Amino acid sequence: MTAAIDVRGLVKRFGDRTVVDHVSMQVQTGEIAGFLGPNGSGKTTTIRLMCGLLTPDAGEGQVLGHDIRRDGAAIKREVGYMTQRFSFYEDLTIEENLTFVAGLYGLDSARQAVADTLSDLGLTSRKGQLAGSLSGGWKQRLALAACIMHRPRLLLLDEPTAGVDPKARREFWDEIHQLAAGGLTVLVSTHYMDEAERCHRINYIAYGKLVAQGTVAEMVRDAGLTTVILEGSSVAEAAQLLRGRPGVDQVAAYGNTLHVIGRDGPALLRAAREVATRTGTVMTEAAPSLEDVFIQLMGEAQDNAA
Repeated sequence: MTAAIDVRGLVKRFGDRTVVDHVSMQVQTGEIAGFLGPNGSGKTTTIRLMCGLLTPDAGEGQVLGHDIRRDGAAIKREVGYMTQRFSFYEDLTIEENLTFVAGLYGLDSARQAVADTLSDLGLTSRKGQLAGSLSGGWKQRLALAACIMHRPRLLLLDEPTAGVDPKARREFWDEIHQLAAGGLTVLVSTHYMDEAERCHRINYIAYGKLVAQGTVAEMVRDAGLTTVILEGSSVAEAAQLLRGRPGVDQVAAYGNTLHVIGRDGPALLRAAREVATRTGTVMTEAAPSLEDVFIQLMGEAQDNAA
């Protein structure tokens, strides 16, 4: 497979703050790559560097075979970029918004392109509805339609499902996988763990630095975490007793269960067994989750704005 995105050592500064700090990333053609990290970690800035909206202060690379420094206009023509916020005219209909976008791209047979896109995304029956009256899920579908109407080779999605209900999110991801199966490459930033698990590979950025890359299985394996679950009526007491104990890095309550996570497995197990006996809770070992991994990475990262 060839790399649709191949960037090395990207740096972007705003004033005296380094927002993107020597980020290197490869995304293969036809791959769905997840881009995760805490708010303010540099995800959006990195995406804008890749699609030619910003010029890096250092670093180099190619996107779809085009140089990110010299060929920004060519990259933009072959990329669909879906921003965090709904950015279409709310007093125009779905069809009118898509017609406007078709004009921006200078598409031949714009009317046919709009009709085909409406059909592909299941929007034909709603084409006369004002964009401002759409629910979050249908606004998201309109935004995706506008991104793919010009048949891009790369789709950049910046937290595309924020504020969308679970059913609409699942339908959106089914659509993304269909597009990727047709050869479209996708880079998507998200905070949802279930969405991250639907990506072929994940890239985790924390405060400007890319700190982990790999498949979900590789990320969980390489984190080296031990997770145990305590269950019972005294998990609140158990949580107080466990916080700050040797080997315990995370303590998280889930209803009547308590998840206890850490890198030092033997120390964590000793602490958890002792507290379980003291509080009358039942301890079982469990596989670390992707969320456990990301919380651990966040806790170990240094905030560049602090």
